[in-house]
Amino acid sequence: MTKIEDYPYPSGLHLLKRWQAGDADAKAEMARIFDAAIAGDFDANFAIPAPSNEIHATASVHMLALAILFDLYGVETKEYYNTDPYRYVRANLAVSRLLGIKKFYMTWALYAMTCEPLGQVMMYPDRFPHGADPDYPLINKENWQDLKTPDFTTGVPKAIDDIMRVTEELTGMPPLLQITAPYSLAADIYGQEPLLADVVHEPERVNAVLDHLAEKVVAPWMDHHIETFPNGWIELSDASGSPFFIGPENCKNMSIRSIRHALKGKDYADRVYDNNYRGDFVSEVKKKGRGGRRRGGASADTGEGVASGLLELTDAKVSVNPQFIMRLEADKVDISFYEEQAIKRNMPLTVGIGSPQIDRNSIADLNETKQEIADAARSYVSAIKKVCETIDLPEDNYVTEPWASQVYFEDVNGESQLDLVEIILDEVQRGGTFVRKAQLQTEDAG
Repeated sequence: MTKIEDYPYPSGLHLLKRWQAGDADAKAEMARIFDAAIAGDFDANFAIPAPSNEIHATASVHMLALAILFDLYGVETKEYYNTDPYRYVRANLAVSRLLGIKKFYMTWALYAMTCEPLGQVMMYPDRFPHGADPDYPLINKENWQDLKTPDFTTGVPKAIDDIMRVTEELTGMPPLLQITAPYSLAADIYGQEPLLADVVHEPERVNAVLDHLAEKVVAPWMDHHIETFPNGWIELSDASGSPFFIGPENCKNMSIRSIRHALKGKDYADRVYDNNYRGDFVSEVKKKGRGGRRRGGASADTGEGVASGLLELTDAKVSVNPQFIMRLEADKVDISFYEEQAIKRNMPLTVGIGSPQIDRNSIADLNETKQEIADAARSYVSAIKKVCETIDLPEDNYVTEPWASQVYFEDVNGESQLDLVEIILDEVQRGGTFVRKAQLQTEDAG
């Protein structure tokens, strides 16, 4: 009988490497594992909670699970995301276990699955996540006000509800709805370029469109979620509305403002967050002479005027993510700043590993990249451990909450360089256990 317990870290990850390399024996072994997983043979293991005294990695693995199911069974994208929630959830949980992930984080192609129910024309490939067709935007300057609230009880919204329901059944974790925040939703259904042009030339129109999307789509969908799952959480994603793409002021005054607009009067607002604004470094860039060039990541002790911009941006981000401090690779700001902010604000720290960092197709020198990844991961784990031992951390270390925490792989897929994933997870393993602040105080008092 095939058991997932027979693949403790790193043996499961090594099997994934062999499968990725095209090894026929590995593919046969993977088929046995996923036959068992989909049949429900691993459900008891999936119900085991993550240890509460360890540094954890979490990961979005839906693209890797899709690659595996396509290879093993010919399951294509539309079928994968929109049918059979048990197969979807069990496959994602099995992939997480094979990687060595102890704390689960259930995700899907949220940008596509938010705009599709509105009537946006989609592009569906066979083995890669789908997306909005940029040649056929749903709304424009003339008709955006006509967009109505979709039916959340059928089609894609129902498929998402089913995924969340099964995830809660198998893991015990509260259902986490992931949908697009207003700005990124507008980028998908209005068009990135027209929206950016309006950001520059007609900002009032942009805010009107964002408020309409907040009122007609985002807020009603959140209400439906909480009515369906009273213990649920909500993750809004807004990468297109990041400082890196539209600047820190527009991020604060358009993207983040529109989320706050959607949350007005919501008694569940403390269970809603957006954790993927990226490019914090742009808040620190000053206009320089022709010869000026900013190099590397900015440190926490930058100049007063520059640092104040970073702090203001951090305040704005915390206003729509009061759960944890997030540092993404694209932020390009030294980890020490986020460690300091987490401790000052008494909030946990999560550090993201961007998909380009571990993309095997974009690595020029693998050996050099391995060393860089090892050094970075070591600094991330050290910072997270310091935060865990300093803040008022709850007894369960948030392992029962459904959001990404501590070291977070933003996307592990079929093209990820799994050697780099293993290097990072090795550092997480070496991080080991930690001692909470309350425990230290008790020991000191004794």
